[in-house]
Amino acid sequence: MTEFPEITVAGKTAVVVGGTSGIGEGIALAFADDGADVVATSRTEAAVADTAEKIRGYGVETLEQTCDVTDYSSIEALRDSVLETFGQVDILVNSVGTAARTEFLDLSEEGWLDVIDVLLNGVFRSCQAFAREMDEGSIINISSMSADLARSRLMPYCAAKAGVNSLTQCAAKELAPDVRVNAIAPGFVMTPLTKEEYAEGTEIRKQVDDRTPVGRVADREEIVGSAIYLGSEAASFTTGEVVYVDGGFTKNAL
Repeated sequence: MTEFPEITVAGKTAVVVGGTSGIGEGIALAFADDGADVVATSRTEAAVADTAEKIRGYGVETLEQTCDVTDYSSIEALRDSVLETFGQVDILVNSVGTAARTEFLDLSEEGWLDVIDVLLNGVFRSCQAFAREMDEGSIINISSMSADLARSRLMPYCAAKAGVNSLTQCAAKELAPDVRVNAIAPGFVMTPLTKEEYAEGTEIRKQVDDRTPVGRVADREEIVGSAIYLGSEAASFTTGEVVYVDGGFTKNAL
């Protein structure tokens, strides 16, 4: 009888950069709940400690260390600490977030560069630094459906996420066959940062619900299934893909 690989990350070591809030934290906690040792990191020491406590609550191991994706040496220090503690990295998730909601003609060069440096350059730095020391495994970049959309006042965000998709595909080609690289492109997701904007009754919530075939915004927990799949052995032949988890938003022609 054929034995199919399980969709699980149990027993693996995962690093979630940007894993102390929003979608990143949701993925970190889901990995821990599934039995992976998880290091969730960000720039804020208190947030790292808080998420580490949650991770330990699932009975798995973690490591508390901050990381700034705009600083290559900070990423390398994180990588080296994880390798020293766990001996390997099986899964890397890049989920750092930032945005500058500014009209194009009012957007400063500094504002543009700040977003690009975190969302695109940060993913490059993290992917490269960890891939150098990964014999095999899975890299998962958190992109966005905005990579394919022209969204007002979000030009650097959209451009950066489009770059993440391209980076993902190019890295997948160069790192194959041992390291798989994929991206997840969420749609509108309810997180602590968006809960007021997407609250019931707001104008943007009405527009999103009307445009999305599923008829609502997502909870962050609805994104984690794709991450567990991509990090598992069940996805051993999946690389260079961008998985859209947007309730059908980008495929809904007007």
